[in-house]
Amino acid sequence: MDVQAAFSQLSSISAQKDKSTAYSELLQNILNLPQDQIPAALLTYVGLIVNRDQPGIVVARQVLSELAGALEKNKVEDRDARKKVIQDVLDTLQPRLVSYEEQTAALRLQMASLLEEEEEWVEAARVLMGISLDSGHRSHPRRSSKFTFALFGYFLKKENMPKPTHTANALRYLFQHQRFYDAALRYNELSWVPELDEDDRANALSAAVTCAVLDPAGPKRSRLLATLFRDERAPSLENYTILKKMFNEHIIRPDEVKGFEATLKPHHLARVAQSQNDKLAARKAAADNDGDTDMTDADTPQSTRTGPTTVLDKAVLEHNLLSASKIYNNITFAGLGALLDLAPAAAETMARRMIGEGRLHASIDQVAKLISFDHTHDARQDDAAGGAGGLGDVVQEVEDTGAPETDKWDLQIRKSASSVESIVQYLREKQLVSVS
Repeated sequence: MDVQAAFSQLSSISAQKDKSTAYSELLQNILNLPQDQIPAALLTYVGLIVNRDQPGIVVARQVLSELAGALEKNKVEDRDARKKVIQDVLDTLQPRLVSYEEQTAALRLQMASLLEEEEEWVEAARVLMGISLDSGHRSHPRRSSKFTFALFGYFLKKENMPKPTHTANALRYLFQHQRFYDAALRYNELSWVPELDEDDRANALSAAVTCAVLDPAGPKRSRLLATLFRDERAPSLENYTILKKMFNEHIIRPDEVKGFEATLKPHHLARVAQSQNDKLAARKAAADNDGDTDMTDADTPQSTRTGPTTVLDKAVLEHNLLSASKIYNNITFAGLGALLDLAPAAAETMARRMIGEGRLHASIDQVAKLISFDHTHDARQDDAAGGAGGLGDVVQEVEDTGAPETDKWDLQIRKSASSVESIVQYLREKQLVSVS
């Protein structure tokens, strides 16, 4: 097939809709060629469509997106040939990368996936680091961030350590998608890889703790925290203190947050965009400050903060809200705001969001400005989520006694036993008691 001649015949088409159809049909014709002819024909076609004035960037992007989709569906059957096609297309697009960032990203993800299947971890990670992170339009498959952290983790090997800027880019890419739970799982898996040095495994475990702390509060994170806390290597970590407090569902104080924040890197402290509800809370807080304050909470000092400012701030506020739900049966908006250092409306917004996402079991009384916590549901959820020792999604049989107060009493016994165990462990570590 003479690709250049077929391409020239399409240059006379003026209607945009007809252009899109015609150039897409030419791509399909190339993909229907015998397998040994497809790679060369594709490379010629991509070179023409990218470097010529016709058909224009809009159609070129569409065709390249279709090409990426076709390659993902194994239209080029031979793996080595497919890898070569992807690499050749990436080389062709490189001079005009700004115009084809999304298409380039899709091709790089495919190349990384192929390399991952071959266990070429370092090369796969380097391919992914070529993805631009500053583009305003991102439509990467979410699955990419699921394995990117695993790939990035292999850079803990000193001999393969990339440039610091590339490391930061890889981490920013992951935190941009806020896949902290997946990241923590990958880092925890990495901390058990025997081929890594002991220091590197410790770094991986510490990174897993950091990701777990930054993950949104909820049952999934509770299981993750349990797994990390019960790791015998955890007490030696610099960030063990905050891990312990979060696992034990203690409220985190500002000075403790600052201590943990000092161990983080700049990309861990990404700022959180203010949601529309947070903006409404800000306006309501301003109105309250002008004198429209509820007299029932007149004695409660009210903050003017309208929401979290960083990823860490958001994680700690949500954790403290969950911790408060274990202490109180109910609390006013103003009381919760004072506890979290948020405006009452902002505290209500955070609670409502967590309730809607199934991460907090409570009900809101807008008239009374009161949040009531559902301890019965929490007791059962905690038993299923954390009672198996944090060893993954293990489901335990829970006897339905039909008596909520009995369930709450049983839960308190379990918590007390756990606290006693922690105290004994601490005393043993300090050699304050003898081990019989």
